[in-house]
Amino acid sequence: MHSIVAPLRSVARSRSAASPSSVFRKPNYDCREQPDALKLVIYVPGVEAGGVDIEWRGADLTVTARKAHYVRVNWQALHLETAQRDYQLRLRLGHDFDVDNLRAEIAHGLLTLTVPKLEPAHGRWPAVA
Repeated sequence: MHSIVAPLRSVARSRSAASPSSVFRKPNYDCREQPDALKLVIYVPGVEAGGVDIEWRGADLTVTARKAHYVRVNWQALHLETAQRDYQLRLRLGHDFDVDNLRAEIAHGLLTLTVPKLEPAHGRWPAVA
């Protein structure tokens, strides 16, 4: 007799094959558009300035924030393993920003990114043949 119920994956196998997205957790953030820039505020408690990595590829912004992990000699994990995950935020913002002049500040667990907008090229139209 055929069954339409798929077998369950084993728990040990699913935990060992952790996807890259499960290594990080997505932080809370606020994105505000200003007349001349985009202001992005990301909540990353426990992260210092040296633990922030900002990467811009094409139209995609990736912010990775790693906490300093202090582990005692006699420490054993119980149920709080996921509380120590680092943060990663991926956003598709577009090509209209001046990435070279991006400003980043971190204070009290708030990472503030200010990305200036590119000036629109007025009066430049493509040549029509």
